[in-house]
Amino acid sequence: MKFLASTAVALACMVGSAFAQFRYTGVNIAGFDFGCGTDGTCDITQVVPPLTQYGGPDGLGQMQHFVRNDGYSLFRLPVGWQYLTNNTLGGTLYQPNFEKYNALVQACLSTGASCIVDVHNYARWDGGIIGQGGPTNEQFAALWYSLASEFKQYNNIIFGTMNEPHDLNVTLWAESVQYAVNAIREAGATTQLILLPGDQYTSAATIWSDGSGAALLNVTNPDGTKTNLIFDVHKYLDYDNSGTHANCTTNNIDTAWEPLSQWLRENGRQALNTETGGGNTASCIEYLCQQVAYQRTVADVILGYSGWAAGSFATDYILTETPTLNGTVWYDQPTVSYCLAPTAGLSSG
Repeated sequence: MKFLASTAVALACMVGSAFAQFRYTGVNIAGFDFGCGTDGTCDITQVVPPLTQYGGPDGLGQMQHFVRNDGYSLFRLPVGWQYLTNNTLGGTLYQPNFEKYNALVQACLSTGASCIVDVHNYARWDGGIIGQGGPTNEQFAALWYSLASEFKQYNNIIFGTMNEPHDLNVTLWAESVQYAVNAIREAGATTQLILLPGDQYTSAATIWSDGSGAALLNVTNPDGTKTNLIFDVHKYLDYDNSGTHANCTTNNIDTAWEPLSQWLRENGRQALNTETGGGNTASCIEYLCQQVAYQRTVADVILGYSGWAAGSFATDYILTETPTLNGTVWYDQPTVSYCLAPTAGLSSG
């Protein structure tokens, strides 16, 4: 039986606390990923740090607003591998660049929110797939060992091993992810969440059926447990799931969230929706509110979401969630104020 979108909204608003509460709600604070493409190239001259001390937008102010006024508890902080190492393949962090990225991480942590360190390279470096002819698994692990060593003392850090892998061998990819997990744990980050992304841009509509989820089920902590290993899923609401169109055509319930939640329960696992969103249009407000309402009914296995995107994106960007500042008052974009903010009526009841 199909779960009607209108029913999802009605149920979430009628019974509210009868459902599990989201563990995480938030937004991507973009800018350190600017210049990165789906082929794993990153033109680091295009980076726009979302921090005023580096000439960028007020990312700290945005995050403080999102926490204080919207009830957000999560920020995803995408960054290109090339930026972190100054275009040198491997795991040695280039300190002048890392210090800027770390300033954003520290700004995030200062709000009390959880912060996802997200390497935004599509499982690639300059076109070569990690562990499949491109960077070696050891080079990928070296990067994560370095990052985990920097952030191991922070309980609110979440390690996002890779943004949107695609067009790869899923069995080999799971081996690469295992290398990253081992490196993170061996660096001393033994309790933080680690996100496991699948193929096809880690789509919530396919990870449970395309073989990548099945392969990632075998990824473990070094001690053999699977504690705090969480599936990383994305889903947009436009007609081709690209997140590049202003209008939305689906709430993704029947094609993604319902079957994914069933698969997660069957396997005793959980997922986090680290990218979703739509244009600030009537169609996207309708479908996005429906999606969030349904996700809340399965929050035992879908831990929450982070919208795409704020930070250094302009307020006229097609999927902007960047708030506008008028004097000392921040004003949210419609998708945030109506759907994504925990304080929004349609998403929180």
